[in-house]
Amino acid sequence: MRPLLLLALASTLIVDFAAAQQPVKYVRYSHGGRVAYGILDGDRVRELGGDLFSNPRPSGKVAQLSDVKLLAPVEPSKVIAVGLNYKSHLGERPTATYPGLFAKMPTSIIATGEEIVLPPDAKNVHYEGEMVIVIGRKASRVSKEDAKSYVFGVTAGNDVSERDWQRSDLQWFRAKASDTFGPLGPAVVTGLDYDDLLLQTRLNGEVVQSQRTKDLIFDVATIVSYVSQYVTLMPGDVIYTGTPGTTKQMKAGDTVEVEVEGVGVLRNRVTQR
Repeated sequence: MRPLLLLALASTLIVDFAAAQQPVKYVRYSHGGRVAYGILDGDRVRELGGDLFSNPRPSGKVAQLSDVKLLAPVEPSKVIAVGLNYKSHLGERPTATYPGLFAKMPTSIIATGEEIVLPPDAKNVHYEGEMVIVIGRKASRVSKEDAKSYVFGVTAGNDVSERDWQRSDLQWFRAKASDTFGPLGPAVVTGLDYDDLLLQTRLNGEVVQSQRTKDLIFDVATIVSYVSQYVTLMPGDVIYTGTPGTTKQMKAGDTVEVEVEGVGVLRNRVTQR
């Protein structure tokens, strides 16, 4: 079969996946000195040419997953997070009437396999396993009814949080946005039911959080619509949707895993400067 025909067939497959809403895993990775996006297909990565959010096409290159280094799946211009979005995390506090938002820094983002590095004066740092929304196209003042069409997919995230700084600082700038405090990955997945996925966090192999995203107080459509009323969301921007249950302190030497059903496992070791 001629190469041009093969490329056309591969492109058609991507369109068909999207139309059929079959899950597709997209990764960003480095291999052979190059950074690229690709489709994760079992233990292989099929490279895509161009930007993930601008109709990428298969390049025809395939690499073994074991031979590539997975990077953070997107490079967001904005990292937004929702607080207190599960009743299990609220405790005795009243439910809010609108999503409570805060910002993390893009420099907080790290990939699966990279280290969460605690600052020397950080004494009470907790994990917060979360499902993370990835925006696929420019969104400004979108309705709740249309909001999901602006979502490219979801991934797993860890909203690392220094609890003492949360209580003492004017804002959550260093408590939530310090370097390495935003693990993200391993893949962005499309075609899932974002409103009913199992989210689990493990600390050194022990399950410490487990809840389904159907229990979010504010669902994906509500969050995206609400944020877009005030901030223009761009392709690749991410929104951490909130953490369930209670959290515990992480210490140097610990390994934290956040798993979102259908997405995969985000795994990071904790160290301290």
